Amino acid sequence: MSGVDAYLAAVPDARRGALTRLRELCRAELTGFEEVMAYGMPAYVRPGAPAGEIAWANQKQYVSFYLLRTDVRDAFADRLAGHDMGKGCLRLRHPDRIDFLLLRDLLRATAAAGPGPVC
Repeated sequence: MSGVDAYLAAVPDARRGALTRLRELCRAELTGFEEVMAYGMPAYVRPGAPAGEIAWANQKQYVSFYLLRTDVRDAFADRLAGHDMGKGCLRLRHPDRIDFLLLRDLLRATAAAGPGPVC
């Protein structure tokens, strides 16, 4: 069992479906990226890059989606404006209402952008 598989197995049932769907979306959109465990959470690293550009985690009060590309975050500022967004963390408080279309678009933009700045 991979580290990400074990991570998902330990997630509460109420969030496992949303996190599994998020993982599938990351794997589909981030072709060529390596899925790894970093800082105790699943992350996606571009070959040759020193750090991941995308990560996600199950937190006590929400699901975290880490969008670590500052250029992509800036390009999506208008679509992210209504969301609970920190410096690099989109906090998804309702797993049953995650905007997977927004996440897909963020992943696609990250993959298409090539290597770039991370926060």
